[in-house]
Amino acid sequence: GEERCGLERRGLKAAFHYTVACFCEEVGEDKEIQFSKQAIAAISEITFRQCECFAKDLEMFARHAKRSTINLEDVKLLARRSSSLLEYITQKSEEIALNSLEQKGKRKQKTGSRKGRNTSDEQVDAVLPESEDSNMA
Repeated sequence: GEERCGLERRGLKAAFHYTVACFCEEVGEDKEIQFSKQAIAAISEITFRQCECFAKDLEMFARHAKRSTINLEDVKLLARRSSSLLEYITQKSEEIALNSLEQKGKRKQKTGSRKGRNTSDEQVDAVLPESEDSNMA
């Protein structure tokens, strides 16, 4: 229950810290700069807390829409204040949608068309870029 969740969170936080330390080392080598252990710990803690806030926001967006599953639209809503991040997410989602269509097309060619088959699973909603939010800083 709650104790197991705490252990899992600590394990996740430790793995997160390790990943941040590796990333700082990689960036440090590239930029010829060093990060102190205190700086790495601070970056790790701030980033972890921000991710927790993101997770709560995503959960609330899905609940507000009366869904139990967080979807791409929730992620785009979270990213709405950063035009570059929103653009990146939109671009990647379009690439994924195209790859998905290509894969489904290849499978369909291999199996041939079947009579009476429901084609709704073959359709992928196009992801259209959203307009910039007026609150964007």
